[in-house]
Amino acid sequence: MSDDANQDLIAARRLYAQSQQGVLSTISKSMDGFPFGSVITFAPDATGAPVILISDIAEHTRNLKADPRVSLIVLEGGGDAQETGRLTVIGEAQRVGESEAVAERYYRRFPHASGYHQAHDFAFYRIQPVRIRYIGGFGRIHWYSPDQVLLANPFAGSAEDGMIRHMNEDHVEAMRDYCRLAGVECADEAPRMSGVDANGFELFIGKRMLRIDFETPAATPIEVRQALVALAKRARAAAAA
Repeated sequence: MSDDANQDLIAARRLYAQSQQGVLSTISKSMDGFPFGSVITFAPDATGAPVILISDIAEHTRNLKADPRVSLIVLEGGGDAQETGRLTVIGEAQRVGESEAVAERYYRRFPHASGYHQAHDFAFYRIQPVRIRYIGGFGRIHWYSPDQVLLANPFAGSAEDGMIRHMNEDHVEAMRDYCRLAGVECADEAPRMSGVDANGFELFIGKRMLRIDFETPAATPIEVRQALVALAKRARAAAAA
C-alpha cells in the first residue's frame, strides 16, 4: 500500500471513530423501492460495527424489517462537502437481542436515550457491514473491507468499563486539560469519557463528542494509562508555555 493510500485508510478509520451520527438509508416499502434516508445516532459495538437504537413505529424500521439492506453515511463536516471526507458503511441491519454490553456502550454515548427501550418500543439493531466506501476528497476514493476500517476494541468489557469509570470519577481536571489541548473549551461543563480503545478515546462535553487519538496505539490497559498521563503532561506544558 502506498503512503497516500495508507494515509487515506487512517483518515477513514479516524472519521468513523469520531462520528456519532449519520444518515441511514433504507429501501422504502411505501414508495415501492425508492431509497429513504433518515438521521440516526450510533455507537460501535465491541467489533466496531455500528449499533443503532430505533423505534418500531419509525419508517426506517418498517423498511429494514422488510429488507435488511441498508447504508450509513457519516460526514467529516466543515467546508465544502465535496472536498471533505465521507464514509459509507454498506451492510444488513439485524436486530440485537437483549445484550447488556450493546446497551451499555450505546448509553455511555447517549445517556438520555436510556428510557427509550421500554417506553417507546425501541430496539437495538446492528449493521453487519459488507463493504465500506471512503472518499477523502477529489481523487481520494477507496473501497475497503469492513475489517480494514471498523476495528475491534481490545478493551471492550470490564477493562474499558474500569478505565472509563476511573477517569470520570477521579480525573475530570485531566479531561479538561485534554479538551483544551484539542482547542475545545469546557470550563462550564465537566467532560465525560464514554469510550476508549487501542487508538484513542472519546469525551462528551454536553452532547458534543470529541475524539482524541493516542500518539501510538495502546495494546494493554497499562499502556492506555501511560498514554493518558503523557497526554495530560503535554496539555499542561502547552498551557504553561
